[in-house]
Amino acid sequence: MTARVSASRQGCGHPRGPDAAATLATVPTAVIAFDFDPLFRLGDGAVRWETIGIALAIFAALVVAGAIARADGMRLDDLLFVVLGIVPGAVVGGRLGYVLLFPGFFAADPGRIVDPGVGSRELTLAVVGGGLSGTLVAALLDGQPGRWVRVAPRPTLLVLGAGKLAMVLGGSGQGRPTTGEPATAYLGPGPWGSLGPELPSIPSQALEGIATLVLLAAMLAVLRRPSMRRTDGRAFLLALAGWCLVRLVVATTWRDPVAVGPLRVEQVLDLIVLVTAAVLAVVVPRRPAVSPGQPAA
Repeated sequence: MTARVSASRQGCGHPRGPDAAATLATVPTAVIAFDFDPLFRLGDGAVRWETIGIALAIFAALVVAGAIARADGMRLDDLLFVVLGIVPGAVVGGRLGYVLLFPGFFAADPGRIVDPGVGSRELTLAVVGGGLSGTLVAALLDGQPGRWVRVAPRPTLLVLGAGKLAMVLGGSGQGRPTTGEPATAYLGPGPWGSLGPELPSIPSQALEGIATLVLLAAMLAVLRRPSMRRTDGRAFLLALAGWCLVRLVVATTWRDPVAVGPLRVEQVLDLIVLVTAAVLAVVVPRRPAVSPGQPAA
């Protein structure tokens, strides 16, 4: 697995003629070109490195969630039920978001909406849907969902950030082709996860992953404040709003067409969730702070 940097200005000499000048005007100064097999092969089987990376991100997030829950005196078997409860909400929310991204395609044949073999899922509403269904399951477990919502910010941001970085291993999530920096390209037969992988493009997936992990580091400092240890959900709402802001900015580099003014549909969804989460974080009723492992008043 290697990555090499190709430069438009080589030390062997200077470009000559108008064609060379045009090349310098359209080729990024430096492109990180990935040239490796995106498949991990074992015998007759093969798994994408991207899939392995995402699986490791999910595992790491579960370990972090378990450590936090255990430190707060919560049952790890209850954590399993909450995690399982996240799945249906994430699937439904993600599918709804994907339909909103491509309404014309699904309006032409509404049956495609429930066909799992058609299209994919959108991440922002998947996180919102998973958060809602997971909270519902937590409420059914012990009537105190706030304790579990307080666990959520760190593992959620970890899996979202690390998962986006894992996409680099499969060439997925590439942004617009660019003549500037940073730029990445994928060589070789692949299969790669983006169209035109050999075109130097903005590494949107890497930018979002790095920015999300930076947000996680900031949240670690914020969560040390006593007010953030309340079970009123403010910490998760703050993390959600911050993550949506990251996506709102990074989505300006995506290949999706603009749809509402200068915004892409994804940015509209991010903006709606961001504003909603921020408003809820401000107006949600305050509750007395509780010690880890103690029920909320």
